[in-house]
Amino acid sequence: MMFYPLYIDPGTGSMLFSILIGAAATAYFLFRALIIKLKVFFSGGRAVSVSGIAHPYVIYSEAKQYWNVFKPVLDEFEKRQQRILYLTSAEDDPVFDGTYQFVKPEYIGEGNKAFAHLNMLQAGIVLMTTPGLHVYQLKRSKMVKHYAHVLHMPSDATMYRLFGIDYFDSVLLTGDYQAKDIRILEKLRELPEKQLITVGCTYLDVYAEKIKQIPQEENHVFTVLVSPSWGPSALLSHYGAKLLEPLVKTGWRIIVRPHPQSKKSESAMLEALTARYKDTANLSWDYERENIYSLSKADIMISDFSGIIFDYAFLCDKPVMYVKQSIDLRPYDADDLGPNAVEELWQFKILTDIGIELKEEFFETIGDVIKNASDSAGIKAARNTARNTAWQYQGEAGKRVADFMIETVSTLQ
Repeated sequence: MMFYPLYIDPGTGSMLFSILIGAAATAYFLFRALIIKLKVFFSGGRAVSVSGIAHPYVIYSEAKQYWNVFKPVLDEFEKRQQRILYLTSAEDDPVFDGTYQFVKPEYIGEGNKAFAHLNMLQAGIVLMTTPGLHVYQLKRSKMVKHYAHVLHMPSDATMYRLFGIDYFDSVLLTGDYQAKDIRILEKLRELPEKQLITVGCTYLDVYAEKIKQIPQEENHVFTVLVSPSWGPSALLSHYGAKLLEPLVKTGWRIIVRPHPQSKKSESAMLEALTARYKDTANLSWDYERENIYSLSKADIMISDFSGIIFDYAFLCDKPVMYVKQSIDLRPYDADDLGPNAVEELWQFKILTDIGIELKEEFFETIGDVIKNASDSAGIKAARNTARNTAWQYQGEAGKRVADFMIETVSTLQ
């Protein structure tokens, strides 16, 4: 008799996982309810001082690249001597190198292991950058009072994959402008209104201080940073060598910083390009967790619709060139905003003001194009306006997020 391995397709696997988690969560909460009832019984029926909140304040980080998003918040809790639980799916999360006394870090594994932990969490408020709450495996725990999503880019909040922030109780914005489209989606999808609080951008606050400490290169050579988004519409996957080849021929230093998701979703493309340019002395690849070291070296950036454009423009105040790409919005929340969403989204409209369009027909003469790229007074003024619009309360984000978390828990019943 032959035995064949059992195959379960991803959709069925996700459903089975959700069923198992649901059953485990139900058993867990029934057990907790029984324990509380027993405490009341053995106390003679008197009310027991049980808040029902094991951890008032919780942060979840899905990867170590989000450390700079959460560090200012943790520092603020530490400063206030207020205890907070920091759950992370990064075994080498920088939090473990710290000397916090009031921050309790805990590694909870990755993927389904982390979701299993989070789905049975008991907390007052949980803050995370992870989208898709209650859409796939990451469910809302019945024992969490409030879920808050903190935006980790100063770009449009509707550029998440579908239903990315629908089931959060609040969204913490980097700028007031992000609220408008969230409200539109709530009405279209008949969702209750979330709390929308503008707090600023935590990681930009961190980078603004760090980039000041990076020493200038003694023998600086003109440097072009190519830093795209990911996916079939993105610069690197769409053009690849067609763009890199003429850049390399300029003799300038070329730094290519792929989007972190590219290593997971389009590794074959990256491997092919890496092999092609492995012996090219003036082209290097940057996979560092923090982008500020490449940003500080670059004299100009070439990108597409990636949010790193705003990091570079806001922190370095230098020119950006972009290749205008048609982007398929169907996988994103923004698609529900209407047929003209691309033209109406803030990040695409502002790009025409703060950036210089690089057309494919000029790739072959890209050296001359870059030399002639003007950083006019108008573009500089537009960058300043964009910075003040999308990055409000500069330097205050950590404090404002902590204020919101503490005030929210204080109102919970």
